[in-house]
Amino acid sequence: MDFDVIVVGAGLAGLVAAAEIADAGKKVLLLDQESEASLGGQAWWSFGGLFLVDTPEQRRMGIKDSKELAWQDWLGTAGFDRENDEDYWALKWAEAYVDFAAGEKRAWLYDMGVRFFPVVGWAERGGYLADGHGNSVPRFHVVWGTGPGIVAPFERRVREHMKKGLVEFRPRHRVDGLINSNGAIVGVSGSVLAPSSAARGEDSNRDVIGSFEYHAQSVLVSSGGIGGNHDLVRENWPSRLGEPPKHMISGVPAHVDGRMLSITEEAGGRIVNRDRMWHYTEGIQNWNPVWTNHGIRILPGPSSIWLDARGRRFSAPNFPGFDTLGTLEAIQKTGYDYSWFILTQKIIEKEFALSGSEQNPDITGKSIRKVLGRALPGAPGPVKAFMDKGEDFIIADNLADLVAGMNKLTGDKLLELAEIERQIKARDRELDNTFSKDLQITAIRGARNYLGDKLIRVATPHKILDPKNGPLIAVRLHILSRKTLGGLQTDLSGRVLNSAGEAIPGLYAAGEASGFGGGGVHGYRSLEGTFVGGCLFSGRAAGRAIAKELG
Repeated sequence: MDFDVIVVGAGLAGLVAAAEIADAGKKVLLLDQESEASLGGQAWWSFGGLFLVDTPEQRRMGIKDSKELAWQDWLGTAGFDRENDEDYWALKWAEAYVDFAAGEKRAWLYDMGVRFFPVVGWAERGGYLADGHGNSVPRFHVVWGTGPGIVAPFERRVREHMKKGLVEFRPRHRVDGLINSNGAIVGVSGSVLAPSSAARGEDSNRDVIGSFEYHAQSVLVSSGGIGGNHDLVRENWPSRLGEPPKHMISGVPAHVDGRMLSITEEAGGRIVNRDRMWHYTEGIQNWNPVWTNHGIRILPGPSSIWLDARGRRFSAPNFPGFDTLGTLEAIQKTGYDYSWFILTQKIIEKEFALSGSEQNPDITGKSIRKVLGRALPGAPGPVKAFMDKGEDFIIADNLADLVAGMNKLTGDKLLELAEIERQIKARDRELDNTFSKDLQITAIRGARNYLGDKLIRVATPHKILDPKNGPLIAVRLHILSRKTLGGLQTDLSGRVLNSAGEAIPGLYAAGEASGFGGGGVHGYRSLEGTFVGGCLFSGRAAGRAIAKELG
């Protein structure tokens, strides 16, 4: 054998697994079709949010959390309904992951130097009953340093092993097939791609200049999902979410293409829960794109008015930040694949954050001074840049000019000033009392009972049409492709299973390629902070299992 283990995909899951395997003294070949500039994969671009349970950060913010409450939320969100088949291992992975998030996850990362922003975020707030979808409490812990901050300790470990000769990294090596011998996977074959000067995330060439074949005792697939391949997204789009969008923007680079999923399936691996996926509804075109069709997600607070393409307000609980897939379904069933926020200057200053390491230079750069600058008047710098340069933003001093600008932007002329004005005035009247029948206003006031939201995340309730709160802002929102929730079915050791439920000797999977564990640890929906965390957990579990198996 050339190597003990071959890891296909140098994203976060692959780095974690390679580090764990090499820690055991085994020799690892790490392959990736992209250049070394893209080491760390999608995780590098992330906001670095992690789902953690009952942490010091939570307790300092007055949050009472527990493993039991987190498990209740996970089950209510996942909605597992294929327990005897496609969800069999996913459910076991989910239970193990919640144990990890409530147990050693934080200490494991802390010992490697990972630190967290002190204010815990409240993602996917739900808005249903106690045992339904959503986080009952804030659990979104942002890594100090965002995505690069979570990639760094694992890249460091892998590079140390590279110096020792235990890890060999070969970029621009695209795997085209898995080598089978007597029913076991014993290696990979593929194409050497021409060198690329593309920066991280940029589209790279696919020019073939050679071929390769490597052998090992085990192969781990950690190559990501299908979010960059919109044709595959549409092919797997579930009817429950309406018709697939004709237009999407991309939240991931083009190399997130799903190639290794089909290659592994051809080798006998079973893909489950293909119809489960996670795409965002608050996407905006990046005015300064890195990859083709590059979109950015707004991480909204709960106060913006959310309208469909015809200007009709979405019903409860389709409020900003409450139920991503519920709102996606509502949007797609309108027959249009875009929607609108209407908000005020006061709201955008306090409630708009943008997902991604590059959109949060203060936290990514670990600058306390710059973070404190967020408290100053005006929108944060990256948000202000989108207001000034982004094609999806319209700013006006009055509603008539705002609606005219919205109609001009789309060219559809679907919006009627009188109807939009009627709805916003009705909403504004509800603020004359400290109580309200408008559930969005009730939710805003409820959110401000949490100190973190009151301090930096949720604006004081105010009337949208009062000029002193202006100017008015409208934002056109696109569907933003992102994550594959299903994937290769794996047992708790990360071994890939075949259609008979048997482990394929020598074949493992981790990260998004495995549905973040078991072929779909999230079920139908995510609680957020669980994608990066799922890569960490599944990569660690598979890496340790492989090392133990090799002895």
